Amino acid sequence: MILVTGATGVVGRETVRLLVEGGAKVAAVTRDSHAAFPAGTHLVHPADVPAVDGVEAVLLSPRAVGSAAFGLLAGVREKGAARVVVLSAVTVQYPAGHARFRQQFHAVEDIAKGSGLDWTILRCADFAANTLAWAGQIQATGTVRGAYPQARTSTVDERDIAAVAALALTHPQHSGQTYLLTGEQSLSQPEKVAALGAALGRPLSFAETAPEEIRRGMLAAGLPEEVPDRLLGSLADYARDAGPTTDTVRRLLGRPARTYATWAQDHRGAFTTGGLR
Repeated sequence: MILVTGATGVVGRETVRLLVEGGAKVAAVTRDSHAAFPAGTHLVHPADVPAVDGVEAVLLSPRAVGSAAFGLLAGVREKGAARVVVLSAVTVQYPAGHARFRQQFHAVEDIAKGSGLDWTILRCADFAANTLAWAGQIQATGTVRGAYPQARTSTVDERDIAAVAALALTHPQHSGQTYLLTGEQSLSQPEKVAALGAALGRPLSFAETAPEEIRRGMLAAGLPEEVPDRLLGSLADYARDAGPTTDTVRRLLGRPARTYATWAQDHRGAFTTGGLR
């Protein structure tokens, strides 16, 4: 059985689907007892993970497990698990933003490497799904307000991350490997907004806004301080030096990484009135 933490996240959910379609037995860790997953998926509350038997491999999402990572891996190893795949961040290798955030990922990588399990590290660029945060603005005004328009990243489609995760969870030859997962196109925020406009068939615009104004707006919306700190800190650095671009997805999956334009086309329903997908 493969244990997937963060199973209701954009990477976790897709990884569950791919694994089940591939014939694997999957335990999806979630607090939502009514979460929708493919038939045959075993739902596990986080508190019940220590009682799960037969786990062979784990997809470890640091944001989902937090400080419980060490205990979780120690527990599944005692019960016979052999492999862990960690969702990490490119900032561990290419620093950007506040140091404390990349240090959190680095710490979980070290826990995995010291766990006694075979490990694979997936250092991911910013997710295409992060731009779903623009949906409200696009629906209301057709304009996205943001800071640092010159910041460039090679955004990765979360479905590509999931495909690599499923591969690493089921094929032992990826043990001991650290993979840097990005898209193959370095794009600015205005270029992403333009791609969304093309997918929606209507012009959209990007309005440069002072970082502090963006911060105040996010906090006023009820977001914790960590969210604008992560976003604005990284964008400020990527405005000076673009994020990395790799062909790792192509090499591992035997096809090009999905483009942001493809992601936008596939998710255009989320940016229309009502947000239907």
